[in-house]
Amino acid sequence: MRLEASTDGIPAWLRGVAEHDPADPTGVNPVLRRNAMQRFAAAVTPAREAAVLVLFGGSPAADPDAPGGLPADADVLLTQRAATLRQHSGQVAFPGGGVEPGDDGPVGTALREAQEETGLDPGGVEPLALLPKIFVPPSRFDVTPVVAYWRTPGEVGVVSETEASRVARVPLSELIDPANRFVVRHPLGYRGPAFAADGMLVWGFTAGVLAGLLAVSGWEKEWDHHDVRDLQASLAAVGMTL
Repeated sequence: MRLEASTDGIPAWLRGVAEHDPADPTGVNPVLRRNAMQRFAAAVTPAREAAVLVLFGGSPAADPDAPGGLPADADVLLTQRAATLRQHSGQVAFPGGGVEPGDDGPVGTALREAQEETGLDPGGVEPLALLPKIFVPPSRFDVTPVVAYWRTPGEVGVVSETEASRVARVPLSELIDPANRFVVRHPLGYRGPAFAADGMLVWGFTAGVLAGLLAVSGWEKEWDHHDVRDLQASLAAVGMTL
């Protein structure tokens, strides 16, 4: 759902991700098929509401020579969760978390969590769209991704080492590089898209949302979605563990 406040001034290169829901043209992205699962699970035990901030930065002007106009400095804000966390420890994630009393909808939750986790100044962020909710089985969160543009970037970093071990602005040029894209296979059977970027392995929910957005962005390059790799080995290759 596109936000009314963003009707004017969206950078042309961001219109694809701001105006279209994520897609799965290759059929290898189970993250985008979890809404039906959520409805079934909620009938037994209601899911908890949450939101994440999918924050894109980069020059407002499109690059006429690049696919989809993607500027060379375009990036997305990601964190690596602390290894001591009870759920999703050590994984690469978007800033975000559970809804708290007083939050102004998913946008308020996403911005508050991003500020708490990375020191982000919410005043420099322009929310663009709310994506369909996605159920995350391990944590039982029903997550709303909030797509936003970092119109006035500021300093970010690790605020609390109990929450995150790293905060990074990952270049989109690395994420769309076919050499950095493949499918990972979890020992328990999960298969889904993954990215090797900025010395990290992005997989699971975060990779699913990113892959879905790249599919509608106009920036994507053809990649080998038949390249399936062992998750544990892929994590070990970048110094991470399951």
